[in-house]
Amino acid sequence: MPVVIHRASPHDARVMAALHASCFAKPWTDAAMRQFIAGPDTVCLIATVHDGSGDSPSGFVVARRAADEAELLTLAVAPHCRRAGLGRTLLQAAMTMLGEAGATQLFLEVEEGNEAAFCLYRALGAKAVGRRPRYYDSGADAAIFSLALSPRAADDGPSQREA
Repeated sequence: MPVVIHRASPHDARVMAALHASCFAKPWTDAAMRQFIAGPDTVCLIATVHDGSGDSPSGFVVARRAADEAELLTLAVAPHCRRAGLGRTLLQAAMTMLGEAGATQLFLEVEEGNEAAFCLYRALGAKAVGRRPRYYDSGADAAIFSLALSPRAADDGPSQREA
């Protein structure tokens, strides 16, 4: 399944909100997505999958950088596209962009019991660094992970990713 990842534009806000609604109980609005997309230190990437019947936006990631740290705000993959590596591809693309922008650490929060996210974060080298008791509306705790980012080497030429 060929995947194209690109920076989200304001035109993608409605699709991103719909994808978020398919993944989370408290979805973010179009307006919230537009605000993230417009943020100067925010990385918003959307993945489009070519599935034979056309191109279908199937996932996105939103992360925000502050100085040399970054925070994953959300990662959403359409239910029918899960377990195919799309979340990993999106997160790795965001990590690359954040590292190129000077971030050295990415923090991620995930609801206890979200084994798919736990496995993904650990596979990428994330380390558990804390917990937020009863952080979610459901009363579930949030596990906090930290992931080291590699800054782009000065001599490895221009990025191969579309920005």
